[in-house]
Amino acid sequence: MNHYRGNSAAIAALVQDDRVHRDLYLSEEIFALEQEHFFANTWSYVGHASQVPNPGDYLTVDIAGRPLLMLRQADGEIHVLYNRCAHKGSKLLTDDSGNVGQVLRCPYHAWSYRLDGSPLTVPLKSGYEGTRLRECQSGQGLVALKHVAAYRDFVFVKLSDAGLDFNGYFGDALKSIDNLADRSPLGQLRVEGGVLRNIIHCNWKMYLENINDSVHPMSTHLSATQAAQAMSKGLSADAPKPMALEQLLPFGAGYDFFDNMGGRVMPNGHSVLGTKFSIQSAYGGLGEYEAAMQATHGMEKAQEILYHSPQNAVCFPSLSVKGSPQAIRVIRPLAANRTLIEAWSLRALGAPDLLFERSMTYNRLVFSPMSMVAHDDIHLFESMQQGLRADGNEWVSLHRGFDAAELDQPTLDVNGTNEILIRNQHRAWAKFMALGMEA
Repeated sequence: MNHYRGNSAAIAALVQDDRVHRDLYLSEEIFALEQEHFFANTWSYVGHASQVPNPGDYLTVDIAGRPLLMLRQADGEIHVLYNRCAHKGSKLLTDDSGNVGQVLRCPYHAWSYRLDGSPLTVPLKSGYEGTRLRECQSGQGLVALKHVAAYRDFVFVKLSDAGLDFNGYFGDALKSIDNLADRSPLGQLRVEGGVLRNIIHCNWKMYLENINDSVHPMSTHLSATQAAQAMSKGLSADAPKPMALEQLLPFGAGYDFFDNMGGRVMPNGHSVLGTKFSIQSAYGGLGEYEAAMQATHGMEKAQEILYHSPQNAVCFPSLSVKGSPQAIRVIRPLAANRTLIEAWSLRALGAPDLLFERSMTYNRLVFSPMSMVAHDDIHLFESMQQGLRADGNEWVSLHRGFDAAELDQPTLDVNGTNEILIRNQHRAWAKFMALGMEA
């Protein structure tokens, strides 16, 4: 049954001012339409330039079901190509990353291409004489994406011609990436330490909502915070804490703490949770590092960078950024009930090793599938995915903090527990989902 295809009114009805319909999470038809429309009309994160430092270096990733190839060119530029041989459609590369040298070669029939995707050679060339190969798409080589943007070495793509240009789409949300990169006295980041990958049997929107949900830690992560509190007994209040305790204890902060931390919603689903302070704000300082930052940025700017530590910043829909502890999460939807989450650590060049250690430790403690924190969330996400199939109530409540005036304010500062941070994501979903759908 194609209830939603070509029916933008039905799509819009799923997202009301203060609640959303469960089909957003459960419907395979909706997910197929997301792949076709929503993820094509929005900008998705591909990878970081530091992951392909040399000519021929590549990174493979799937976005909205399309296999992509991020590839460093001989001139140093980064191109994004469809990872599909022009002949039979085989993926040219199936490893996560590597180096192809100077030539892309299909493993099936050995058709080869230059790094920019232009055709190089085909076996049995004489067999194509007098045919239409040169005139058809297969003879033109690999297809490069038209809409590619690199910002502070973070590479994004948009699959379709519809929607906004890069700057129009992200706007002030890019300041969260600035805050991340500017923590390096050299203004440069490098991906290091590998990746933590976790496939969760839930809809991608559940995970993205949770990034902006500041009410759940007190109940969901109670066991983790109790364990950290037990370990901290006997430590004097002014004694340096082990890094794991420094990072886990703040999860037990009360409702008032999370409410007062503040939040900001921005157009197109982007947001910042923790505009005033966050559970990362109390991490210990580093004197020599702060001096290097002041030398680079000046005292006022350095303090602005270092003491602005949002809980989470969302570059909707695929990237979540933590300026401190220098970590990012990437959301990769796989099916209506299956989502891949990637957690990457970033080294701030010119900064002490301790900052990178914080990033690695935080990712292991909080985002690893075996962590004390992530397993609580995963259990609940998968429980929600199952529970929404129960009869009697087809709607998900997002009423907390709703005010009709918010509908006319695309940018708004609010308290940290206001569900407008989540409502804002769903309104952007409805906007970009319907874009071009009738056509």
